[in-house]
Amino acid sequence: MSRPESFRGRLRIPAVAAPMFLASGPELVINCCKSGVVGSFPALNQRSSEGFEQWLIQISEALAGDENAAPWGVNLIVHKSNPRLQADLALCIKYEVPLIITSLGAVKDLVDAIHGYGGLVFHDIINLRHARKAASAGVDGLIGVAAGAGGHAGTLSPFALVAELRQFFEGTILLSGCLSSGRDIAAAELMGADLAYMGTRFINTAECLVSPQYKQMIADAAAADVMYTPHISGVHANFLRQSIINAGMDPEALEPVTEIDFGQELTVDADQQGEKKKGAWTDIWSAGQGVGSIDDYPPVAELISRLSAEYHSAIAEQQRNAELWFTTKEYKS
Repeated sequence: MSRPESFRGRLRIPAVAAPMFLASGPELVINCCKSGVVGSFPALNQRSSEGFEQWLIQISEALAGDENAAPWGVNLIVHKSNPRLQADLALCIKYEVPLIITSLGAVKDLVDAIHGYGGLVFHDIINLRHARKAASAGVDGLIGVAAGAGGHAGTLSPFALVAELRQFFEGTILLSGCLSSGRDIAAAELMGADLAYMGTRFINTAECLVSPQYKQMIADAAAADVMYTPHISGVHANFLRQSIINAGMDPEALEPVTEIDFGQELTVDADQQGEKKKGAWTDIWSAGQGVGSIDDYPPVAELISRLSAEYHSAIAEQQRNAELWFTTKEYKS
């Protein structure tokens, strides 16, 4: 295992609540951390750097002095179309955010800046080319976003992805994709991951910022209701098919998106963006294929207690099975 030293003794279960666009906010982050899971949110969930700073202050003050709380993190979109990157990075440095999660770009200067105050950098990857580039930039962890994950996801099997990452990366490996239960967290560990990276399961919590309708659609959905397409955001991602239909679009006849522009994500004003662009994240809802095992939306503390019980039960069951199978006379002979 290669978990950061700063995580030692502060996690109830080896899991990170992933930063989810327009879904993760301070209450979700704070309650995750106080319950023993790393909480995180995207900087762009606040529509300005000024608002983003207020969230940093709120989270920092809520967790100050709580030595048992898990670390927390911020997701930065490292893409040329994000006009706020430098301003938001400066604020992360100012408030010494413990963990920075980077997406769509691994830049050594950014990594060095975070390391300068003792922070960690984990980077989203969907393939080995991206992983090697991030490793060369000096990141502390790689988040393997496997097939079936919510949001911007890859197509590789988690078995293949984790195994190949281990061949060249000695840092922390996180696994993302269809992890909804404590048993799933244990399975990710057995597969070779250090931490489970869970998104969709935390959408369906009381503290999540999304609408009740979004949560209910997840509760009603199965894996077959999740659609993988680049024609919503310009990057391949998984979305709930019914939300595409509800937005007045035909899932089988989506128009290609030819340009990725995260600057346009800073406003949800339909007059500025047009109805289709507005719908890319406010009316069309992302989720992973693990929706089939989610049927409620409890408070974060209750969910994490459940995940912890499931996780420890799965570990104990695996130990019992190993003792049963590998201590028999037939096996010994």
